[in-house]
This record gives sequence, C-alpha cells and structure tokens, in this order.
Amino acid sequence: MGPGSIVRLLSLAAIWGASFLFMRIAVPELGPAWLMFGRVLSAAVFLALVALVLKRGLPLRAHAAHFMILSFFNTALPFLLFAYAAQTLTASLLAVLNATAPLWGAVIGWLFFRQKMSLRLASGLVLGIAGVSVLVGFDAVVSDSAAIPAIAAAAGAACCYGIATWYTRLAKPVPAFINAHGSMWGASLWLLPLLWFIPLPVAEPAHQSLMAVLALGIVCTGIAYLLYFRLVQDLGATPTLTVTFLIPVFGVLWGHVFLHEQVGWHTLAGAASVVAGTALVSGFSIQSLRAPAPLKEQA
Repeated sequence: MGPGSIVRLLSLAAIWGASFLFMRIAVPELGPAWLMFGRVLSAAVFLALVALVLKRGLPLRAHAAHFMILSFFNTALPFLLFAYAAQTLTASLLAVLNATAPLWGAVIGWLFFRQKMSLRLASGLVLGIAGVSVLVGFDAVVSDSAAIPAIAAAAGAACCYGIATWYTRLAKPVPAFINAHGSMWGASLWLLPLLWFIPLPVAEPAHQSLMAVLALGIVCTGIAYLLYFRLVQDLGATPTLTVTFLIPVFGVLWGHVFLHEQVGWHTLAGAASVVAGTALVSGFSIQSLRAPAPLKEQA
C-alpha cells in the first residue's frame, strides 16, 4: 500500500467518520427526512456532474428496479434511521454502531443463505455483541428515554447495510460508479414523498445546518464514493475493507473535538471489541494487505 493509497484510505475514513458529526449538527433544525433528502439529492447532482465530465451514462431503463432496491436498503432507509438516531445519540456511538454492518451481514448469511457458522464467525459475533453491550450499557445517553428507540434505529441502519451487501452479491453485476450514481437518484425518489407529510422543524434553518447538508451530500457521499472506487481499483476489495475499522476512530475523534463528547473507557473498549469482531467476521487479515489484487471496474 503506497503513500497515495494510505492518504486516500485515511481521507475516506475521516470523511465517513465526519458524516455523523454533520448529522448531529443539522438534524435538530432540519429533521431526519429533510436532512437525508438534501444529502442524497446533492450527492446525486454532484455525481451527475462527475458522470458528465467522465462521459459516463446512466442506464436508468436497464437498471431501474435494481437502483430502487439497492437505494432503499443501502441509502434511503439506513440514512433515515441514522438521522433519526442522531437526534439522541452521540456521533461516537453512531460511528461504532455503524461498524456493526458486517456483523449483521454475517447473521443474515447464516440465517437465510446457509453460510457456515465457523468458529471465527461465531467469535466475531460474540465480540461484536459484547462491544455494543459495553458501549451502550455504560453510556450516559442511555438514561434518556429516547435512547432505546434511537439505538434500535442505528442498529437497524447497520442491518440494512448487511441486507444491501447480500443483495449486491446476488444481483446482476453493475459497475460501481453507476451503482452509486443510480442509487442516489433512487434514494431521492424514496425520500421525496416524506417531505409532504413531515414539515421542517424550523422555518429558517441556520447557515451552519445548510452547510452541513452540503458537506454530507458532496463530501461524505459524492467525493467519498470516488475515493472508495479509486481504492478498490488500486488495492482490491479486501485491503479497502480497512476503512471499516478506521471510521469509528474518526467518528469518536470528531465527536470529541467538535462536539465535546466525552470519551470514557467504555467508548474505547466497546469500539475496540466491535472492530475486532468485524475483522473476524469479514475474514480480514494482515496477510490480505501484502499482495492485493487490483480490481478493474467493469465497463
């Protein structure tokens, strides 16, 4: 992994970790539905401009149903659930719960797709569950009456990512950039009807909240996807997986620095346990970083 790839990997982890910070900033004034609609729509417009520059079309007719299914489980629903949870939970807690997505993917594979429950897989699930238990059980935010549904929503969002992973494996292959571009427009269509029934919490959102929406859409979604695709192309899928382990680190860091969230022993211990469990479940190993097989994006 060369210096350029290391910089891109750390940048991607820092950007995705910051998404929970921006959610916490903007959700009080915009609410979950308007916030996430602004995020996916701005991301869709940004990726459309990138596609125009790169001269890449978007075959909507050929993949319309695929985009709608993928965008529901991989974008619209999890984004909405995380935004709902962000009204109560800290950015640190959200970032760590997000890292449980591979654990949910393993459970779904075992329950519905006959994936073998190996010792490594079982150990990873136990570590992950233990980490979340420590993190949630000792967090002061749990005393809030709204904490339990918020934690359930964040866990549900991570579960959605697990479902999307399995759907992507079983669906007809679609180029990564087209998947990202099409799913942003699909997510916009899923979230648009909610705006008719859910008013803005405040009549005139502050400039800071509006900037957070653009940061979520353009930086944390659009630019982040471009970084991710470049890493997969340069390194291969498995080394790029290390970003999953780095996101909680930056999520906790940004929450502490900018929102003054407290980082206790339970935060560090819970995050470490979740990350270790995720590594076991995903089959990640140090050896996988030594000889990566670069992947070529499909034409």
